[in-house]
Amino acid sequence: MLRRVINPFLLLPLTLSTNTFNVLSSETKNYIDNVLEEKLNITFVDYQEIEKLVLNNQELKSLQNLVASASFNLSSQIAKRYPSLDFQANGLPKYVAGKKYNSSSPTLKTSQFTANPSLNIKWDLIAPLRGSEIKIAKTNYKIAENNYEIKKKDLIQEARIRYHKYKKSYQDIQNKKFTLNLSTTSLKNAKAKLDAGIGTKFEVLEAEAQLSRDQQSLNEKKIEHEINKISLKEILNVKGDLETNKEQNLIGFWNHKLKKNIDEGLDKNLSLKNLIFQTSIKKSQAESFLAQNRPNIYISNSLSSTFSKGDSLATKIDSEKSGSNYTNTISLNFAWSIFDGGQNKNSYKSKIADAESEKYVYENLKNVLTTSISKAYLNLKLNEEKIISSLKEIESSKESVRLTRLRYDVGISTLKDVLVRQSELSTAKSKNINAIYSYNLNIDELERLTFLDKSKNCLNSNNTKIKDAESICNL
Repeated sequence: MLRRVINPFLLLPLTLSTNTFNVLSSETKNYIDNVLEEKLNITFVDYQEIEKLVLNNQELKSLQNLVASASFNLSSQIAKRYPSLDFQANGLPKYVAGKKYNSSSPTLKTSQFTANPSLNIKWDLIAPLRGSEIKIAKTNYKIAENNYEIKKKDLIQEARIRYHKYKKSYQDIQNKKFTLNLSTTSLKNAKAKLDAGIGTKFEVLEAEAQLSRDQQSLNEKKIEHEINKISLKEILNVKGDLETNKEQNLIGFWNHKLKKNIDEGLDKNLSLKNLIFQTSIKKSQAESFLAQNRPNIYISNSLSSTFSKGDSLATKIDSEKSGSNYTNTISLNFAWSIFDGGQNKNSYKSKIADAESEKYVYENLKNVLTTSISKAYLNLKLNEEKIISSLKEIESSKESVRLTRLRYDVGISTLKDVLVRQSELSTAKSKNINAIYSYNLNIDELERLTFLDKSKNCLNSNNTKIKDAESICNL
C-alpha cells in the first residue's frame, strides 16, 4: 500500500534529478573524456599478435646487432686458421739523384728510378692460443643468441602483462559505470522520498556524496586506462592510437602437473644454459694462459724484388739502363716462451676458481626458478577458485541489492543499507575482474618459465574433459 503512494511522487522530481546528474556528467566529460578522445592512426592489437609486434621493440633490435657482432667476431677468430698474405712496396717508384766527389777519382753521378715490392706469407701451423680463442668466440655467439631469445620472451611476457592490464582497466571502467548508475538511481529515490515527505535530507546528502565518490572513482579508472594504453604502445612500438578486443576472457587452460612444469622449466631455461656457457668460457680462458707456454710453429715465405731504371754512381749517366733482382726466402719458424715466473700458471688457477664459483650461481638460479614456477602454478590454482567464488558472490550480491531496494521502497530499510549492498556488488565484480586478470598473468608466466603451451581445452589427468559444473573449465 505504501509503495503505491510513493510511486506517483517519484515522477515529480525525476526531471530535476536527471538534469542535476546530466550537468555533473557534462562537466566531467568536458574535463576528462575530451582529454581522452583524440585518436590517430588506430592499430588493432590482438593477444595472438603480440609476439609479432614485439619484434618492433627498439631494445630487441639493439640485441639483434649484438648477435651480429658476436657472429662477425666468431668469423674473425676462425680466419686465424688460414695463412695471411701481406704486400709491401718501399717507393713505388722512388727516384734518387746525386753526385759523389773525390779528388783522387772521377766524380760519380746518380740518377735512377727504383721500385722495391715485397710479398710476405705467414701460416701458423701450431698456434696454441688459436683453439681457445675460437671456442670462446663460438660460446659468446651462443650466449648472444640466447640473450636475444631471453629478452624477446621477457618482452613478450611484459607486453602481455600490459595487454591484460589494459583490458582489466576497461572492465574496471564498466564496473564503475555500473556502480555510478546504481548510485544515480539511489539519489533519485532518495529525492523522491524526500519530496514525498517520507524521506530525510540526510539520505539525499548521503546519496549525493556516494554519487560524487563513484564519479571520481570512474574518472580515476579512465585515466588509469589511458596510462595503460600508453604503456602498451611503448613496449610494442606502436605509433598513433591503439585498440583491442574489450572483452576479458580466459586465454586458455593449464593441463600440466607441477612436476612436469619444474622439470621442463629447468631443462629448457636459457639463463641456466648461459651459466654453463660462462663456465665453459672461463675454462677456455684458463687453458689459454697455459697455452702461452707452449711452442708456436709457423711457416713464412718472403719474396722481395727491386726494379731500377737509370744509373747509380757512374761517371756518365745512362738513362736507358735498367735492372732487376729478386730474393725468395721460405722458413719454418719456432717460438717458445719457456719460463715466465709462474705468471700464466697462477692466472690459470684464478680462472679455474672463477669457473668453479659459477656452479653455486647455477644451483641458486635453479632454486629461484623452481620457486617461481611453483608460486605461479599454485597462484593459478588459487585464482581458478577465486574466479568461481567471485561469480557466486556477484550473483548473491545482485540479489541482495534487489531485495534491499525493495525493502527500502516499502520503508523497512535505509538508504545506507542500499549503498552498502551496492558497494558489495561492485567489490564482487572487481574481485572477478582481478581474478581473471591474475589467472591470465599466471598462464603467461608459466608459459615463459616452463616453455610449455597452454591449451584451449580443459583436461584432467586422463586427458578427458572435466564435466564438473563448478569447474573453471565450464565457465
